[in-house]
Amino acid sequence: MTAVVPVARAVTYEELVEGARAGRLGPDPRTLRIAVAFVTRQAVRHDGRGTGYRNEVLSLRLAGAVGSCAVEPGALPDAAIDDCVGADVARLLEHPLLPVRVAALDAYLMHVGPHTPENGARPFPLPAGTSLDKSRARARAVVELLDLPAGATVLVVGVVNSLLEALRSRGLRYVPCDLKGGVTEWGEEIVTDALGAADRCDALLVSGMTLGNGSFETLRRHALSSGKQLVMFAQTGSAVLPRFLGHGVSAVCAEPYPFFWLDAGPGTLHRYRRDGAEGADWAEGADGADEVGGADAGPVSCPVSGPVACPGSGDGR
Repeated sequence: MTAVVPVARAVTYEELVEGARAGRLGPDPRTLRIAVAFVTRQAVRHDGRGTGYRNEVLSLRLAGAVGSCAVEPGALPDAAIDDCVGADVARLLEHPLLPVRVAALDAYLMHVGPHTPENGARPFPLPAGTSLDKSRARARAVVELLDLPAGATVLVVGVVNSLLEALRSRGLRYVPCDLKGGVTEWGEEIVTDALGAADRCDALLVSGMTLGNGSFETLRRHALSSGKQLVMFAQTGSAVLPRFLGHGVSAVCAEPYPFFWLDAGPGTLHRYRRDGAEGADWAEGADGADEVGGADAGPVSCPVSGPVACPGSGDGR
């Protein structure tokens, strides 16, 4: 099943930001103000897991839309919230803090192009259940977007245990990547240089948190130049990343606020694929997902210059 093309796709992240600033993607951002700004903090340790994690996510409310960007816990100054409340979107798109700019762009794009079938999204229902149940369900929804034969190797940027489990269940190998290094729940080495590991992998599975640390463009360019699949799982920038379908990004599993870990009830993910994508039927359905990392996958603090390190755990563990 092939999704409809989302409106106004972008070639580069900077091009997308410039289009938003200039009002080419929707209303003049100087006329739109953020009504509510808030930070969601959580700490989690699933039953049966040897490790836990923390998430911290900045979210901005624009009319009926909420845009989000996960940050390293404790890294966002309290003054950032005050900067955002009542500010127009144009001003926040030029804020000195990158996570604020990303959350503002996400809110703006969610406002002008919500996750609907008309904009290319396909809903994927998440069942009610424990945080671990819902995490495992989400992981399967993400991994289904990879079109790879058994035995292929996936670079996972942003270590999430449930994603690693789902990859193994499909007979796929993986290289876990996280800025903090260390080992996975199963004692596997976690590398810290994403680009250094990318050449030995057949596809990339990447957290939306890479938007918040500036490393997304580097990974997108690698996927584009190498022809590899780049699948994004995104609580951070869920309305931003579908704009890059066909320009390095092959698929997106978008999860706008409220995230699966905030509620035990049923929820909905929104999945996108580039034009003409083949592979297994990924239309509506709900298997069930678990993780190591947090929001999109973990604090993603990858530098842009030098080796590209992977995010910690962040966009949704």
